[in-house]
Amino acid sequence: MLKRFLITLLILAAFIGGLAYFQFVFKPKMIQEFLSSQRPPPATITAEAASTAEWAERLPAIGTLIASQGVEIAAQVPGIVTELHFESGQDVAAGTKLVQLDISVELADLASAEAVLREAELSFKRQSDLLTKSVASAANVDTARAKHDSAVASLNRIKALIAQKTIIAPFSGRLGIRHVELGQYISPGLAMVSLQALNPIWVDFPMPEQNVDKLSVGQTIELTVDAYPDKVFQGTISSLDARVAKDTRTLLVRGTVPNPESELLPGMFANVTVLASGPQNFVTVPRTAITYSLYGDSIYVLKPAEAQPGQPTPAPDAKPVFTVERRFVTTGQVRQDRVAVTSGLTAGEQVATSGQIKLTNGALVTVDNSQAPVPPAERPYQ
Repeated sequence: MLKRFLITLLILAAFIGGLAYFQFVFKPKMIQEFLSSQRPPPATITAEAASTAEWAERLPAIGTLIASQGVEIAAQVPGIVTELHFESGQDVAAGTKLVQLDISVELADLASAEAVLREAELSFKRQSDLLTKSVASAANVDTARAKHDSAVASLNRIKALIAQKTIIAPFSGRLGIRHVELGQYISPGLAMVSLQALNPIWVDFPMPEQNVDKLSVGQTIELTVDAYPDKVFQGTISSLDARVAKDTRTLLVRGTVPNPESELLPGMFANVTVLASGPQNFVTVPRTAITYSLYGDSIYVLKPAEAQPGQPTPAPDAKPVFTVERRFVTTGQVRQDRVAVTSGLTAGEQVATSGQIKLTNGALVTVDNSQAPVPPAERPYQ
């Protein structure tokens, strides 16, 4: 009886063990082999062959326009405005009279000083003549000379004060908004109007320290501003700062841009590009071909798919099937809708330009360029 029970128990244990092996080992393995042999249908994407382009190296930056000369016109001395000779926004030449302060008191002092000077001149001449005749002493001549020189100094002082009350344009340029009116009392240092020299105009922009060796005075620069998005202004680098900023690790660069029509104004925001070198050959691909991530930039390269055992022979009119390979690359300059690839890709290789979200390394794809992405509208530069 006991022996029969043990035999039954052993048979039951063997059955349960076999069932467990089938359920947890053999069956998952069989399902995995089945699924691995069933590849998903090829995904449809757009693709394009990498091409070679000849580009000059361009270094982009963000800059601010600055007047080559710019001041706030102000008086050195106080006074009442008696004459105004300009309007807001007017273009003036160097030396143009802008504002006249009240000089009635100074004119009276000038007349008095001129009379004193004439008297001093006559006295000095008289004493000099008497000295030649040995009638006057040298001391009298020295006294007369001192009075003459003092009268000249007093006269020049009054003339200088009159000149200070006559405000003129120190250089040619465009005036800003007027902040003074006739009859207004002006205190020293009060800004009456701004004067900006607009032709040429400067543009200041920072460049990363790793590009310092590519910069030199005289290089051509191009810039655009939001006010004239379809116009490119050209100029040259006029100076480089003597040090790199410690907080930003950038070098301040100043460019000079001709501005004969005064279209560019101080304070404008500008997109600046430095033409750093001559044309070079680059392998380029569409922007949409690049997948950017924290781990690096990558692209999917298409290669002819190998026939799989057991797979049916494709129809003669069927689209070619490719296998995609995800490849990490190094990117460089960007022009319009194309990106330069400096390493990891050769010209002529086909790359996926859309549909990357459904791709994995080794996936099967077919190419249909009938719905290829449309490049953006052309801009003067980017």
